[in-house]
Amino acid sequence: MALRMVLLAGVFASASACWDRASAAELDDEADGRNTVAGVVVTARAAKSPQLQVTDSGALGARSLLDTPYSITVVNADDIEKRQANSIGQVFMNDPAVFSSAPSGTVNWWGTQIRGLGVRNYYIDNVPLLLYWGGDFPLEGVESVQALKGLTGFMYGFGAPGGVIAYKTKRPTAERLLSTEIGYRNDSVLRGHVDAGGRLGPEGRLGYRANLAVENGDAYNGAGIDRLVGALALDYAVTPDLQWRASLTSETSDLKHEPLQFYWSAYAGARPPRVTYDYDNLLVDNANYRSDTLAFSTGLNWRFAQGWSADLTYGYTRKKHRSNKMFANLLNAAGDYRGYVYNFAETDQNTFVQAMVEGEFRTGPLRHTIVAGVSNLNSPSDFGDNSYWSNDFNGNIYRRQPFRASRAVDYRTEGGPSEERQTAAFISDTVRLGANWQAILGLRHTRYELDSGPVAAPGYRTTAVTPTVALIYKPAEHVSIYGSYAESLEGGTRVAGRYANAGEVLGATVSKQYELGLKYEHGGLSFAGAGFRIERGANIEQTVGDKLYLRQDGLTRYDGLEFSGAYRLSQALRVGLGALFLSPSIEDVSAGQEALKGNVPSGAPRRQYVANAEYAVPAVEGLSLHGSVRYFGATPTTDDNSLFLPGRTLVNVGFRYETLVGGRRTAFTGNVNNLFNEKYWDLTNVGEGVNGALGVKVYW
Repeated sequence: MALRMVLLAGVFASASACWDRASAAELDDEADGRNTVAGVVVTARAAKSPQLQVTDSGALGARSLLDTPYSITVVNADDIEKRQANSIGQVFMNDPAVFSSAPSGTVNWWGTQIRGLGVRNYYIDNVPLLLYWGGDFPLEGVESVQALKGLTGFMYGFGAPGGVIAYKTKRPTAERLLSTEIGYRNDSVLRGHVDAGGRLGPEGRLGYRANLAVENGDAYNGAGIDRLVGALALDYAVTPDLQWRASLTSETSDLKHEPLQFYWSAYAGARPPRVTYDYDNLLVDNANYRSDTLAFSTGLNWRFAQGWSADLTYGYTRKKHRSNKMFANLLNAAGDYRGYVYNFAETDQNTFVQAMVEGEFRTGPLRHTIVAGVSNLNSPSDFGDNSYWSNDFNGNIYRRQPFRASRAVDYRTEGGPSEERQTAAFISDTVRLGANWQAILGLRHTRYELDSGPVAAPGYRTTAVTPTVALIYKPAEHVSIYGSYAESLEGGTRVAGRYANAGEVLGATVSKQYELGLKYEHGGLSFAGAGFRIERGANIEQTVGDKLYLRQDGLTRYDGLEFSGAYRLSQALRVGLGALFLSPSIEDVSAGQEALKGNVPSGAPRRQYVANAEYAVPAVEGLSLHGSVRYFGATPTTDDNSLFLPGRTLVNVGFRYETLVGGRRTAFTGNVNNLFNEKYWDLTNVGEGVNGALGVKVYW
């Protein structure tokens, strides 16, 4: 705590010093795409081109979104900072196909949903990191967050079919960079952040980027936040054709007395209880959830011939969880619940090595882009043998909870080991025939091994070939019409502690995806739309006697249509719209489960809509306003569809004002989430009540 407060005070002191400076130093705005008029920063910019962004799609290599035959959303650091997003749900607020049921200021226990399916696949600079069981990746050192929707078996190997959340860390800057930021969130969260970058040595061959952030205080929902984040990225030009890179991110987080996390499996009634935002009634004072996150990667990129390069990547990631977290099974419309203490500790690690070659050649009129490589991933985990799940208290959501956990918690992570291993070889060929047609053929061969340890079912071995096939037609340079097919094998899933078969590892399942899409980027209009079908083996809750089990049974099918678009009406005004229409169903269930056939899988809303806008105020140079309105459709809490949580509409608004203070470029930012304090139940929590943030950032 002392270290965090010293760091926070240091950032405050650095930022406040700018107010006393009278330097007439000019701003170097060229690198940031801004102009100055009479010394004031003008926020209006040239139209961005989202579909022209180049992104790294795993084994498909680097390509523009326009030429990628899958639906992808990329949110850059500038947008994250402008909206002061601090959770994955807020990051993707403007994408109707990406959703998180965890409000800010809570543990993101089950992770994120894409197209109604849960996401288990998280990557930091292409290196996997296990994030479910709690936690988002810290955003202070992140340059962009990408949601690759649907099956990703060819690009990334085994994984859940919802998609991939991929983080790219901030890279060294070409010019010197130093900024300090102070921020506030209600009720009392203070935040400090320093971002520094540049190049050193002869000819600037060594580049660096360092980020340090600290956050401490009580959030709008009463949760106590205590975080410390450090990130460092380096690169070095060994020769003009050989580049070395490395990045390291570390976070320690202690989330205290957050509100109860709710389950609905024991609920009796067709409507949920009346929502309360009296958060003090929903917390246990000495509950906490601690996590330590580490992500490291390094690699070499060698341009060994004209149009050809080789890349070698090594990565190591680790997350350690320590839970004294409180859960509750809601029982009835009166708000009664059974409360559970969940104690566990787990250490999850990934060691990743990948070698990849990418290049181009011609065969007659055909131009080929080849990406080929091999990879190895070892993922040991230890759940420990000291986990504890018990109905230690009961209560009502409208009354204070006097319970305080008194059990001594054993946070050792020995005794429940498991290990996944993947060895893979992959190759893809993008064939271009003239300017109008592209065909993509890809294969990944993976050997998968699971040693599940003494607390779970016996391990298993399997091999899989996961193909991808796609065809892209480009009637014009700025238009892509595509069709694609992909398969994926989903690895084992450990059953959570609230089930009677807790600790059991469910076997691998095969998923398939069919997608047709259109992408357009021209004249201020950006559009992406896709129709899709995803077929996945189902995990279904089953009650035997008075015990709840999670079993593999049946097939879930997700048919859907999604689109998102934005149009720049003028240099000052940009508007966007998006929608997800989903028709999910449970199919092919076994005997005894026929009542589930045709039901909507739990947690999958059928409709989501979003509208957003950004406006540069002509009368006030440097001032821009932004906002979004998002509707979340009714959501089934369980597979039997006995209870749907009502839909809700959330409104977020914010501003950014850039000017000169003491000759220094300074940005003032403010946001209000859930402006009208809409009261709603989320799938695992009460909703995110109205909350706001303010920040001041100074560029030195």
